[in-house]
Amino acid sequence: MAQFALARPRRPASAETTRRAFDAWKLLSLPLFAFIALPLLALFLRASPPRLAANLADPQVQQAVALSLQTGLITTAITVLLGTPVAYILARRRFALKRAVDALVDLPTVLPPAVAGVALLMAFGRRGLLGGPLTGLGLHLAFTTAAVVMAQTFVAAPFYVRAALIGFGSIEDELEQAAALDGANGWQVFRRVTVPLAWPALLSGAVMTWARALGEFGATIIFAGNFPGRTQTMPLAIYMGFELELDVALTLSVILVACSFLVLILVKSLLGREPEAERDW
Repeated sequence: MAQFALARPRRPASAETTRRAFDAWKLLSLPLFAFIALPLLALFLRASPPRLAANLADPQVQQAVALSLQTGLITTAITVLLGTPVAYILARRRFALKRAVDALVDLPTVLPPAVAGVALLMAFGRRGLLGGPLTGLGLHLAFTTAAVVMAQTFVAAPFYVRAALIGFGSIEDELEQAAALDGANGWQVFRRVTVPLAWPALLSGAVMTWARALGEFGATIIFAGNFPGRTQTMPLAIYMGFELELDVALTLSVILVACSFLVLILVKSLLGREPEAERDW
C-alpha cells in the first residue's frame, strides 16, 4: 500500500519543453530544405523575366510547350479511361495473383526511365514483339507523336491507379450496398455513389499523372526520339537547349518547375486538411 501511496501521476511535458524540442527539429530539417530550395531559387534568379518573355516567342519553345500540353492531356485521358477499372478491381475485389498484379502496376514507378524506353521499343518497335503485325497493318508507332503518348502513359499511369485505388478503398461497403438495395444497378452505384465519394482522390491522381507525363524524358527520348515539332517535348527541348542555347533550357525549366509546384499545391489541397497535431512554425 505504501508503494501505491508514494506513486505519483506522470506530469505532462511543459509547453516550454515542447517548444524547445520543436525548435530543435526545425533546425535539423533546415539542411535538406535548403538543399532542395537552393537549386530552384538559383534557376529562377538566372532566368530573368525579360529573357523568359523573349524565349517564349521562340517557335521551338512554343512547339515544345504545345506538344507537351497536348500529349500530356491525351495521356491523362487514356490513363483515366483505362486505369479506373484497374484501380477499382484492385481496391474492391479479391482474386488470385492480386499482389503480383498490384506490383506490376507500380513497377514503372521504380524502373529507370531508360529501361522503360527500351522495353517499349522491344515491344512496339519495327523489330519488336508486335512490330511485324503492326507494320502489316500500316502502323509505325516508334519515333512518332503516338510513341510520346505511349511512353508518358507507361511511366505516369501508376500515379493515377495508386491514387484511385486509395480513393476506392476508403469507401465503406455499406454505402454501395445501401444504394444497391434501393434498386440501383452496378453502373448506377459506381457512377452515383462510388465516383463522387472517391472524386478528390481520382482528380488528384489525374493531376499527378498529367504532371508526371509533362516531365517525362528517358522513355520518350529512346522510344519516340527527339524530333522538333513531332516528338520534342519540353524535357527533350531542355536537353537540347542545354547543349545549344542555355536560355531556352532555362525558360522551359522554369515553366516545368512552376507547373509541378502548382500541381503539388492542388493535389495537397484536394487530399484534405492538415492533421490537428501539426502546428505552424
